[in-house]
Amino acid sequence: MASQAAPLDALLVEAARGPLRRFLPDSATAKWAVSMARQPGATVRRLRALGGEAGRIALGSSELAPDRRDRRFTDVAWSQNPLLKRLVQLYLAGGKTVEELLADADLTLTQRRRLQFQVENVLAAIAPSNIPLVNPESAKAVIDTAGLSLVRGGRQLVRDLASSPRIPEMVDTSGFKLGDNVAATPGAVVLRTEVLELIQYQPQTDEVREVPLMIVPPTINKFYAIDLSPERSLVEFSVRQGRQIFVISWRNPDARHADWDFDTYVRAILDALDAVEEITGSKQTVLGGICSGGILASITAAYLAGIGRQDRLAALCLAVTVIDNANAGTVSALVDRRGAELAKRLSRRKGYLDGNALAEIFAWLRPGDLIWNYWVNNYLLGKRPPAFDILFWNADTTRMTAGLHADFVDLAMENKLLRAGAVTVLGVPIDLKAVTVDAYVVAGIADHITPWENCYQSTQLFGGKTRFVLSTSGHIAALVNPPGNPKASFRTNDENPADAKAWLREAETHQGTWWTDVAAWLSARSGDLRPAPRELGTAVLPPLAEAPGTYVFDK
Repeated sequence: MASQAAPLDALLVEAARGPLRRFLPDSATAKWAVSMARQPGATVRRLRALGGEAGRIALGSSELAPDRRDRRFTDVAWSQNPLLKRLVQLYLAGGKTVEELLADADLTLTQRRRLQFQVENVLAAIAPSNIPLVNPESAKAVIDTAGLSLVRGGRQLVRDLASSPRIPEMVDTSGFKLGDNVAATPGAVVLRTEVLELIQYQPQTDEVREVPLMIVPPTINKFYAIDLSPERSLVEFSVRQGRQIFVISWRNPDARHADWDFDTYVRAILDALDAVEEITGSKQTVLGGICSGGILASITAAYLAGIGRQDRLAALCLAVTVIDNANAGTVSALVDRRGAELAKRLSRRKGYLDGNALAEIFAWLRPGDLIWNYWVNNYLLGKRPPAFDILFWNADTTRMTAGLHADFVDLAMENKLLRAGAVTVLGVPIDLKAVTVDAYVVAGIADHITPWENCYQSTQLFGGKTRFVLSTSGHIAALVNPPGNPKASFRTNDENPADAKAWLREAETHQGTWWTDVAAWLSARSGDLRPAPRELGTAVLPPLAEAPGTYVFDK
């Protein structure tokens, strides 16, 4: 079962243990070496082919060339300068040989995925484009700035290494201000507890749907991924559709809150649900959840079913959420039970999992895009990174309590939610099949954190009717999908076969954003229209602060 940890929860393990260990030789590396030694003929054949290709490169007759989509080598000097062209060809030939040797090896799926990840990271690191002055753009920048580009880059490198996360800065944060041009949709905090603030958003239509929507955000980032820049905010889009929207903003915990666990967070969600019912007068609420918040929302729904109060829910919405952890991809291969126990001990000792450590792990999952791209831009060219609202949100990290960290890791390592009663929350055995309300599940086809195939498996877990929608892009970009993007599309299928690939083969592609699809789906389950409330909150739960609240500013 250890190989079945989900990417999210495997990341929680890796973050607690630190990123460097994943680059060190391990049992999988030793197995690879033994495998090559046992089949010397194949190994020698690969190395001989590399030697032959190296000879052709030296003579200038090699036809090796980088992929046209490889942004590292787009400068014309890589193809027109004889030395640089040969350097790139040697790099490509060496990388191809290493990948072939790995393909030849007699390894388990877990070992192969682990080694593939390590090889990809090493190959990305040794690319000639990462070397100062060898990179033609770097050389030009040095000449154009009389060396100031390297001076600026060196200073930035020292600053980045001085504090965690020790990765290149990815975003220029100077142009963003919470409550001004991000997390700026008007609303108010109508409930504040030790664990959360509940934000009610101001209606922007004369009439609203009777049944409100309450969203549970991730516990490893702040809530405003769904309320980014104006016209790119899912919250803003939703209130303009006549929906009553409530969003939880989690407190950024510290060592004082080490014991907060599943019980704590599910109880907090129930407190927020009580407040939504009090404010709207609705006996039902659509419960939504994103990533780890989607896991908590699912557990909460099953808890309500377990105590006979599922009638409080009108529907369930999950975004980029993995519940079934089986065969969850590359990252899951990096985790074993021993490592998971070590990770829990480390976070327990500190009282929390540091969000900066998690940001570091996220970045190393896609080193080409999130490490070496910025290495070149920031250090070799001496430039500032771009200003981008998603990356601004991504850099605004939070901590996770040791108790919650341990619960998530245990949940994933044993894939507990697939077994009725294997998880008990607030004294109630959790059974997802008991959740019979309709569910809407959305995933991103290029998601490297929560693979869409694993998100799809949620269609097999609940007892009600589930609609699965596959969006374009990755983990958060799949959510930030406002109308107007001509390249946007999503896929749907009225049937939910057991196999995700079978679903995809028969799926229909629609142009536009899935936001319009979920809006129609929600409207059919949100009751009639009624006059929008003139004021937020109630006499019992008056507004405490303007959105985005106070907890979102905690560092």
